[in-house]
Formats: sequence, C-alpha cells, structure tokens
Amino acid sequence: MSEQDDGQAATLRHPTVDKRGNWIVYWKQQGQPWRTEPEIDAERQKYLAECRSILPDIGQHIYPFKDIKLDRADVEWQLAKHHQLPKEDDWWMYKRWQPRPHLNLQGADLRRVDLSGLPLESADFREARLEGAIIAEANLNLAVFCDAHLERATFREASLQGANFSGAHLERTSLECANLDGAMLGLAYLEEAYLYNSSLNRANLVKANLKQANLDGAHLEAAYLYDVHLEGASLSNAHLERANLGGAHLGGCNLRGAFFSSATNLDNATLTDTRHGCALLNKVRWGEVDISGIDWNQANVLGDEQEAHKVVAKDGKTKVSATRIAEYQIAMRTNRQLSIVLREQGLNEEAARFAYRGQLMQRKTFWHQHKSGRYLFSLFLDLLAGYGYKFKRSFIAYLIVIAIFAIAYFIIGQTSGPVLSPVGSVVFSMTSFHGRGFFPGGIGLDDPLTVVAAFEAFIGLLIEVTFIATLTQRLFGK
Repeated sequence: MSEQDDGQAATLRHPTVDKRGNWIVYWKQQGQPWRTEPEIDAERQKYLAECRSILPDIGQHIYPFKDIKLDRADVEWQLAKHHQLPKEDDWWMYKRWQPRPHLNLQGADLRRVDLSGLPLESADFREARLEGAIIAEANLNLAVFCDAHLERATFREASLQGANFSGAHLERTSLECANLDGAMLGLAYLEEAYLYNSSLNRANLVKANLKQANLDGAHLEAAYLYDVHLEGASLSNAHLERANLGGAHLGGCNLRGAFFSSATNLDNATLTDTRHGCALLNKVRWGEVDISGIDWNQANVLGDEQEAHKVVAKDGKTKVSATRIAEYQIAMRTNRQLSIVLREQGLNEEAARFAYRGQLMQRKTFWHQHKSGRYLFSLFLDLLAGYGYKFKRSFIAYLIVIAIFAIAYFIIGQTSGPVLSPVGSVVFSMTSFHGRGFFPGGIGLDDPLTVVAAFEAFIGLLIEVTFIATLTQRLFGK
C-alpha cells in the first residue's frame, strides 16, 4: 500500500486525539459537515440518552433536559442521533403514522453556547436558557422557543421561518438579517432587540414587546402587529406594506422613511406617550394608507419637532447651529407633508394644525439662521392671524387697534381739540381704521388728530391685506 493510501485510511479512522481540526475533517467525511466538536464519551452519551427518554409534560414543566447544562458537543451528538431516525417518507411505516418527533432540547441550559451553523430545524427549545448563545447562520425553521430565555443571544443571518417565539425573552437579542418570515412572536419580549434588515414577512407579533428595538430596514410585509409595543423602537426605512398595526403603541417610534401601503392597517394606533413623546415621521412613504383611524388630537407635536427643540444631542453634547437648523427644517417638512396627507383624506382640522406647526418650524429656522427681518415678519403674521389658521387673533388684533387709537383720539381731543366723547372716539377710530375717516370741521391736514388718523388708516390697511392673504392661503391651500 502506498503512502497516499495509508494517509487516506488514517483519515477515515475515528480520531484518537481530541484535536478540533482532526474531528472537523472526520465529520465531513461522515457526511456531517455541521459538526465541529469531538464526540462526547460513552458515559455522557448514556446520560443524555436517559434524559431523552423522559416524556415531557408541558403543563407540569417537566422536560427531558430541565436545567441540564449542555454544550455544542452534546447538541451535535443529539442531532446525529435524531438524523438517524427514518426519513419523513418512511416514518409512517416505522411508527404507524405517529408524527415524527422534533429534536427535544426543552428546558436545557445552553447559555453562551455557540450553535452557529447547526441544522436545528423544528428543534424544540421550550423554556430553554439560551442567554448569550450564538446561533448565527443556523437553520431554525419551525423551531419552538416558547417562553425561552434568549437575552443577548445572536441569531445573525439565521433562518427562522415559521419559528415560534411566543412569550420568549429576546431582550437585546441580535436578529440582524435573520429570516423570520411567518414566525410567531406574540407576547414575546424584544426590548432593545437588534433586528436590522431582518425579514419578518407575515410574522405574528401580537402584543409583542419591542420597546426600543432596532428594526431599521426590516421587512414586515403583511406582518400581524396588532397591539404591539414599539415605544422608542426604530423602524427607519422598514417595510410595513399590508402590515396590521391596529392598536399598536408607537410613542417615540422612529418611522422615518418607513413604507406603508393602502392595505396597511393603522386603526387605533397611538403615536405618542408620556415617556417617549411622539413618533418621528419624516419622509414616511404613506402610500395611500388610511390614517383616519388614528387619534391625531393626541399627537399635538410630532417627534421630529420634539427632537429639534432639544438643545443637547443623544451623545450628551450641545448641538451646533447647523444641526439645529437642519432639524428644524426636517420638522417643518414633516409637518407640511403630514398636513397634505391629512387634507387629502378629508381631515381638514388636523391638517390645519400640522400646517400651522410647519409655519412655526420655519420661523424657528429663520431665528437660527439669523434672518431677523424674515423672522419678525413671520412672527407678525403669527400674532396677527396665526398664518391664517387662527382667525380669532385677527379679531382680537382689530379690537386692540381700535381701542388704542380711540384712547389716543380722546386724549388729543381733551388737550388740543376738537373734544370727542368716548363713543365718538371709538366711532372715529373705526372709520379711520378702514380708511373712511371723517374729520370735524376746521381740522387741518397737519393737525395731530388727522396725523394719527392717517397712521391708523395705514395700520388698518396693513392688517386687512395681511388678513386677506392669510385667509386665501388657509382656504385655498396656497
């Protein structure tokens, strides 16, 4: 036999030294490329086999591996045994139509264990402890994680289609780029979970707790998110077409750039809460979604505006002038865009409120840009008529001007004549305001009374023109 033949025969034999590299080669030759650890000894195999024989009782919380610490080698050995069972097509002949069992790891202690790349499809991890475990790029389709502890676990790029996470603890778990299509996460705890660019199409997340979770760019098409808690979560550029967000809690949620469609349900969704404020809605692709089911009276100030008002950034540093200007411009555009969407759906009063907020944000921009003239003119329009959205202010301004000039006419009449009664002073002020003033006989053009009346006429003309312009903008949206 040649030296080459001797080397090949040696590699086919069971490794006698627990060197990881030797075992990896051996498992590949055995058709088990997912195995990387040395095989567990006979005593450990016997112990695990005894555990496997225990019949689980979910009601009594009795599981084969309840609180038993397992490592990757233990899981690999059990997977190998599981794969030795008859195939699906032959199972009915082997067990008389009984359902094929899942790999049962219920109640096991797998904390901080690296299970990356393992074919754990349909495995049952019910009530297992997997805190800090690494399960990246693993096949976990249809796996069961009900009530399991998965805090800080890593499922990066894992396949979790149809997996059941009901009631599971996924706080600060990384599910980056994971495929969770059709997964069930109802009542799961996902605070501060990382689901960047993950796929959650048709996933069931009813009443799930996703507070402060990162779902940027996630695909949630047709996902069932009824009554889900997304306070403080980030869904920037997330796809929510056809998703059911009925009753969802979206206070402080970052929805900037999110995609909606006409089939998305937002009925009874709340956009604000006392702790997180209002949702951020800049550049949302509304896509003809019906937003009439949202109580917009609760969302007095959008999250984009609240963010702009903050002097200190999230990193604790004071914002520079350029940042403040950019944030106020974003808040201005967001209010105006939302106003247009609301008006198109017949919600005119709500649309008017956000259009007014947009004008306020523009004035703030002028202030930080040091454009004093434009800022003062904008302030004047606001005080006079609320940019056409506060008609009462125009009436109040009218009464104030009439009263001030009436007092002036009365005082002038008492000092230099002609004498006017209080009623006469008011009548003279009203006619002068509208440019139709009449003057008592003998009053010259350079008389103080005439000069003040002319000045009031100019003020009246300015107010009337401004009022008509803002009214036109208000009624015709121009």
